[in-house]
Amino acid sequence: MFDHIAFPTPYQTLALSNSVQLTIKRLDLIHPQISGNKFFKLKYNLLAAQQQGLSQVLTFGGAFSNHIAATAYAAQRFGFQSIGIIRGEELATQDLNPTLQTAQDFGMQLHFVSRAEYRLRHDVEYLQQLQQQYSQAFIIPEGGTNELALQGTQEILNEDDRKNYDVICCAVGTGGTIAGLIESSSNQQQIVGFSALKGNFLQHDIQQWTTKTNWTLTDAYCCGGYAKTTDELLQFMQQFEQQYAIPLEQVYTAKMMMGLFDLIQQNHFPANTRILAIHTGGLQGRLKT
Repeated sequence: MFDHIAFPTPYQTLALSNSVQLTIKRLDLIHPQISGNKFFKLKYNLLAAQQQGLSQVLTFGGAFSNHIAATAYAAQRFGFQSIGIIRGEELATQDLNPTLQTAQDFGMQLHFVSRAEYRLRHDVEYLQQLQQQYSQAFIIPEGGTNELALQGTQEILNEDDRKNYDVICCAVGTGGTIAGLIESSSNQQQIVGFSALKGNFLQHDIQQWTTKTNWTLTDAYCCGGYAKTTDELLQFMQQFEQQYAIPLEQVYTAKMMMGLFDLIQQNHFPANTRILAIHTGGLQGRLKT
């Protein structure tokens, strides 16, 4: 269902003055719509929906959710109707931002709910009510993170990635991507996650998906929280894109790269460390710098 539509994944090594080697795995280029980690997260979820003979997929997300946009396209591409439960009932009376407009353009039915209702997205009774209301729907969690997603995200690293790099870096939202990277990494590798959200709750979430300990997570570069930006972040995005011709977006990848560059400048990594940064896509929602 998925593999035949993917493009080969390019690697791009950056010329740095420091003694480390930094290469970016450009998952943003594997597909124009189901890009980055969303390709891997959705792969086995939609296969399961297909195997169960269901005609709809239902999922959850905020106004800037890359997962919502990618799910809308993937559902349309493979013959499903899509339903998005969107946080923020006030959005129903506002112009759609590029992310939500993209989802709607791909046929997703957007249902805007209050923040109180959205907090029930993991509640068993609430999910049962949704399942009764949408009996033909395969329900995918917020961000796509579940066991099926981890089955996909474990495929992000290949054997060469495990042999050729000492450190793997990625942005972190719901934890499904970093958990898959941790599980598929070699025991000699370190996985470093840059949280797009403020707070240490993600630490607990990730620990639910893996028993390995070769990973760290920091929210020091979240710029105040999810989808929040700073002048420093936007300036970094602009300079990075001008210098390396690699597009970033402000919610996830720019925060990761800004944090990674800062750690490199602080000599956080030993000399000759080989770093692989995972570009997780999400460019449909980027601010133009």
